[in-house]
Amino acid sequence: MPRGLGGSLTYRDAGVDRASRAAILDGLRPRIRRTRTNGVLGSGGEFGGLFRLREFRDPVLVSSIDGVGTKTRLAAAAGRWEVVGADIVSHGANDVLCQGAAPLFMLDYVAAGALDPAAVAAVIAGVARACRDQGIALLGGETAEMPGVYASGEVDVVGCTVGAVERSRIITGDAVRPGDAIVGLASNGLHTNGYSLARAALLPRGKAAVRRALGRVPLGISESLGDALLRPHRPYARAVLALRDAADIHGIAHVTGGGIPGNLIRVLHDRCRARVIRGRWPVPPIFRLIQRRGRVTDDEMFATFNMGLGLLLVLPRRQAESAVSRLARLGERAWIVGDITAGRRGVEIRG
Repeated sequence: MPRGLGGSLTYRDAGVDRASRAAILDGLRPRIRRTRTNGVLGSGGEFGGLFRLREFRDPVLVSSIDGVGTKTRLAAAAGRWEVVGADIVSHGANDVLCQGAAPLFMLDYVAAGALDPAAVAAVIAGVARACRDQGIALLGGETAEMPGVYASGEVDVVGCTVGAVERSRIITGDAVRPGDAIVGLASNGLHTNGYSLARAALLPRGKAAVRRALGRVPLGISESLGDALLRPHRPYARAVLALRDAADIHGIAHVTGGGIPGNLIRVLHDRCRARVIRGRWPVPPIFRLIQRRGRVTDDEMFATFNMGLGLLLVLPRRQAESAVSRLARLGERAWIVGDITAGRRGVEIRG
């Protein structure tokens, strides 16, 4: 191993460049500061982030942590790192929304074997921009360089999000009952799930070949493969929290890993069964392309991908049509995609 001056071993010799990491963060501090909200306390340099809960009488904190998975490989090939930064913000905000919570702040984690300053800066810039757009404070984070742990060129992007909801307004799914309707909100595409299967179905091996494939427009879709696969994860919190003032939302499912069946079942109790009817919403062409090229079964598609529905709401049938109309006014495409029946707990995909 090469050594520093005088033959002494340094942290940089071991593969960790402190100066580069510090330079990345120094350059991003102005963007991070612009995400501050009224609840943020302190200067931002403390060991722990400080946040004061305001305007709550009996608040309950709701937390979520997740990553963007192998979507980072496509971001690397296309040089579009800001997308995965935005993804992790929306993913976490949607998760805490499922209990009725407004997302308040988040912390990010970006790690690699060796940090690429431009890539890391772009990821965190994407996080900061999405936080500012969604009114979420970027309260802290960690940038880690761990040679020997991550493969060369790989980057891990993770986020932890915290929201709050009045205890009396927590959404648990206990109110879901037979006769309720299921309203689905449109996704932007894959969001942050199923990329290992999508890559296996659509992309060749080798970085150069992948880069070329991402730039092509495949038969059956109207945009490049890179644009279709790197659409950012859609955030739903503002629209759904506004809808809640006019509708009785009994359950919310964020459609992530596990697809529609694996996530919708999480809001059902033992005496309720969900029926989702195919054909009631338009499935984006990228899913058809994956299924055709990979010869993937219908069951596997619905168990892996969101299939065009990023969020599912369960609410009284009499409120469903007005909820769809209100969501449209709030900028969301939505459809009545199914219903709740009495029966054994489970999810059926019909049609």
